[in-house]
Amino acid sequence: MDEIKELAEVRLTTSEGLAEAVAGSEGSAGADVLYQWHSFSPALRQSWAAASSLIWVHVSAAGVSQLLFEDLINSDVMYTNSRGVLSRAIAEFALGFVLDIAKDAQGSLRLQQAGRWQHRVTRKIQGQSALVAGTGSIGLEIASLFHAVGLRVSGAGRSSRPGDEHFEEIRSSKDLALVVRDFDYVVLAAPLTEDTKGLVDADVLSAMKLTAHLINVGRGELVHTDALVDALRSGAIAGAALDVVHPEPLPADHPLWSMDNVILTPHMSGDTEEYLDDLGKLFVANLKRFSRGEPLENMVDKRLGFVAVS
Repeated sequence: MDEIKELAEVRLTTSEGLAEAVAGSEGSAGADVLYQWHSFSPALRQSWAAASSLIWVHVSAAGVSQLLFEDLINSDVMYTNSRGVLSRAIAEFALGFVLDIAKDAQGSLRLQQAGRWQHRVTRKIQGQSALVAGTGSIGLEIASLFHAVGLRVSGAGRSSRPGDEHFEEIRSSKDLALVVRDFDYVVLAAPLTEDTKGLVDADVLSAMKLTAHLINVGRGELVHTDALVDALRSGAIAGAALDVVHPEPLPADHPLWSMDNVILTPHMSGDTEEYLDDLGKLFVANLKRFSRGEPLENMVDKRLGFVAVS
């Protein structure tokens, strides 16, 4: 905060006071920059009429689909996100899910709680295959860690293209139902856009291996939840590990809670002990660029809903 105060007048506000804070008052100019900590708040949409002086909005999240609205998209306001800050932590979480599944950590915990000493065999990860849907910064980190433990990794993105040092091949996510049958793990790390909403539906789930697992560290709405429940109940897939679901929070009576072949965590894969500081450091670095009139990092294509990297 001290670094920020050296560069700008600072106004701290809750969502309820946002309109007044961005509009300014008699003798106080409107705000040029908004740093939005709450990555799901509708406050800017609700206060947009008062935000006529805004030049730049920064959000402490990578996924911004829930924050964009037509007036903002159509405006000249620059929009940046926190792409890359949480990528490694999320990738570690995804790898943790794979290890948990392959080594049946959940089964061991249940046996321990029951006081049973029951020897079993588990899967070897080396040589298994993973498809990572989402080839941005999070997908690249996931691929890197998966390679380190011997997984074969392919990607699914907006379009098919040749493979690279991260992915053996990259297929179009529109063809997901034609691709998933070859993989032991299907990992979702894509941004939520109109193109990716409901990406994994009944057709995709039915095309997966019977022994395959779905892992979601992206957004809950990438998956048709009812179709996933049906696939898990019928044995169409072996299981799922979900850090995100739809809806969130998951209702207490939802069937996913009680399924032995499901691992659930409450949207926490990127939240490490240091993450708030790391998010703040990214903003300070960008604010320094802004004050010098330099291009900002992590500029979101507001039409696409994410940072477009060539």
